[in-house]
Amino acid sequence: MSKRFCDGIQRRDFLRLGTAGLFGTGLSLPAMLAARARASARGASTRDVSLIFLFLKGGLSTIDTFDLKPDAPAEFRGEFRPIATNVAGIQIGEHTPRLARQMDKFSLIRSFRHNNSDHGPADHYMLTGYFPQAGFNPNLNPNNQRPAHGAIIARKLGPRGGVPPYVCLPHMHASSGPAYLGSGAAPFAIDADPNAPDFAVPDIVPPPSLAASRLEARQSLRRQLDRYQRSLERQANRHVQAVSDYQREAFNLMSSAAARRAFDIHAEPARLRDEYGRNSLGQSCLMARRLVEAGVRCVTIDHSNWDTHDNNFSSLRRELLPALDGGLATLFRDLAERGLLRSTLIVVSGEFGRTPRINRNAGRDHWGPVFTVALGGGGIEGGRVIGRSDSRAERPAADPVGPEDLAATMYHLMGIDPGDEFLTPEGRPVRIVNNGRLIRGLLG
Repeated sequence: MSKRFCDGIQRRDFLRLGTAGLFGTGLSLPAMLAARARASARGASTRDVSLIFLFLKGGLSTIDTFDLKPDAPAEFRGEFRPIATNVAGIQIGEHTPRLARQMDKFSLIRSFRHNNSDHGPADHYMLTGYFPQAGFNPNLNPNNQRPAHGAIIARKLGPRGGVPPYVCLPHMHASSGPAYLGSGAAPFAIDADPNAPDFAVPDIVPPPSLAASRLEARQSLRRQLDRYQRSLERQANRHVQAVSDYQREAFNLMSSAAARRAFDIHAEPARLRDEYGRNSLGQSCLMARRLVEAGVRCVTIDHSNWDTHDNNFSSLRRELLPALDGGLATLFRDLAERGLLRSTLIVVSGEFGRTPRINRNAGRDHWGPVFTVALGGGGIEGGRVIGRSDSRAERPAADPVGPEDLAATMYHLMGIDPGDEFLTPEGRPVRIVNNGRLIRGLLG
């Protein structure tokens, strides 16, 4: 059953891209392939960096993980204690010991802030770099007024390696859509939990139990589609011919050996899957590694539920932090050992942090005024701390940084000019980044 956040919104958002796109419904993979041709014609960047954005939906309590305050009064500091990392002088929470051993591979922005502490608008802000304007409706799905980071990356850089440029897993967050960039920049949404025993990606990787007769039926459907396409080609003009080519390429992608390999998590050794953690977050991190290794440019992991208004400390200790510690620490180690960390940027954040003061239910509430964002790989220097919060983690004490700055830094590392513009359907130019500045302390 899908969980609800404290705002009562049902978070089963999740559009899929699959064979439906071949028939003109929903968001279409053929449009993605058309976008690749447009990006190539414009001379898209050749910098070979991918992005994994681990979005901890609900809001990670960073005062209990990445920015503890052991000297604050008890009603602020909470139950957890800091521990040393493998970088001298940097401490993080005791319930992330494996991440502490990977601290040299990532850095922390402890002075991150924005001015909203409501789920829907804050989600949009963090996933797009633009605060939503009047009329924003968080109940819509998708609800993007501005394109998500992955959509901009897809439009600017296009696909590579025979896989979609932008993938959302295990589901698509409502603020992960393309907005005015259109379906050509939309994500491929897996809409399935990689931790499920029978996990399979609809229309690409058949489940292990799929009978041979159903595979034969799928091949028969493909032959029928080919006949239909040939009929279209005989009757159509040049424009329809081009659309037909993209449709055929989309179908080939969904049935290609390369796509099946990329999405087939069952091919991973059991020991490595155990190290990532046999849970949704851990297996999503492993799937993200497989996808960037295959050529996907942006993977957004939407993990819930970090909205710890009640029993914050027991929820973090028993469930949330063990999954984050295992999945994220193994992701950093695995990418580094495969020589992929320099070409893979990892960003870890919720839509905000949690209140410094503990509430009457042993929980922490929403807090946008200051929290911590973790980044590693992709040109980020590891083992650094940018900025600091005040003594009770209520406000930035130095070097405040916001979503616009994060967006500018991510695009810069991926070879995208943050000053570039897109045109809305009305012909209005809109900058990719809303006046953000590079976070120079993270760079070499």
